[in-house]
Amino acid sequence: MRVAAGFNLPARDMLSPTLFPLFCALFLCLPLAVIFIVQREITAVVSPESSFRSLYPRNVHPSSPVVRLRPLIPKDDGQLLRLASRVNPNQPSPGSTRKLAFMFLTTTPLPFAPLWETFFNGSSNELYNVYVHADPTREYDPPFSGVFENRVIHSKPSIRNSPTLAAAARRLIAHALLDDPKNYMFALFSPSCVPIHSFDFTYNTLVSSNRSFIEILKDEPLQFDRWAAWGPNAMLPEVRLDEFRIGSQFWVLKRKHAHLVARDRRIWGKFNQTCVWEYSCYPDETYFATLLNMRDPRGCVPATLTHVDWSANNGSHPRIYEAEEVVPELIVRLRDTRPRYGEDGINGSDWSVGRNDPFLFARKFSPESLGALMGMARTVLFNDSACVN
Repeated sequence: MRVAAGFNLPARDMLSPTLFPLFCALFLCLPLAVIFIVQREITAVVSPESSFRSLYPRNVHPSSPVVRLRPLIPKDDGQLLRLASRVNPNQPSPGSTRKLAFMFLTTTPLPFAPLWETFFNGSSNELYNVYVHADPTREYDPPFSGVFENRVIHSKPSIRNSPTLAAAARRLIAHALLDDPKNYMFALFSPSCVPIHSFDFTYNTLVSSNRSFIEILKDEPLQFDRWAAWGPNAMLPEVRLDEFRIGSQFWVLKRKHAHLVARDRRIWGKFNQTCVWEYSCYPDETYFATLLNMRDPRGCVPATLTHVDWSANNGSHPRIYEAEEVVPELIVRLRDTRPRYGEDGINGSDWSVGRNDPFLFARKFSPESLGALMGMARTVLFNDSACVN
């Protein structure tokens, strides 16, 4: 068949009329095949083996649509914190739920897990998230269960008198920032901490605040020794002695300040060093107070909401409440006590005028006191109107 002058094509080289519809069908189906392949790849990305949410399974509905892809969580602290520093630092948009992030830093099984279970019981898990940093070199028997099950983040050894405890707290903050954009307040606890108000009271107190609660104290005993724990002038030039602060290692940070911690490199680099004098090395009690005081003191209420009694100081440890001491009168007294506020300038005595911040948590309670606490959980501990005659 002649198709053009000078061009002769054999019949076998021509497109058969019977094959033409098939060719068109294949051509039209090609984009669908590409979409199917891409969809398979996306499904692989968000599979349970690789997604961030798989670390924290809660209310998983297989039929629910995937809203967004979560990044893989790196185990390297530098990469982890860089990733967390890229999240939105602003509070949840108006009308959306604000959540509390309860962050537990532990080297032991949580002795008061049943009490915390009672605390959370009946509260919507759309109001809070739980995260646990558990030193992987320790044994945890009984294992974490209930609200703590599958909530352990990638953890590293944490040792007193070293930067590792502060590093663990930063790790918890980074995971909480990456896990849920609705996390608004980030509260840190030890295994000996217990709640002394109901969940509703605690939630309403914290989400209604636009400031962090962190103890920020100046001119404390041994302040110079703590500043020089890394060696003479090791803090300079980033942190001068007059900028150095001390405070409780248990605080509640708003989202903006949690993000500030995640993106801090300059100040953390000074604290994240091996101490020369271990006896005065408490980075977990100095780094956060110093950083927040240097960066945004007006955004902080300079007090902790976790009560502790230093009047019976045993070396560097506060009073431990034994089982026989844990009675309703103790809980009421802890509630009636008012926080100590920072004592200088912006963090000065003016904070105590017109403020009535309640202690929401308390420590240190001995593990043997669990029975006494559970016995008064509903009638006193989580009954915000309870009083003792």
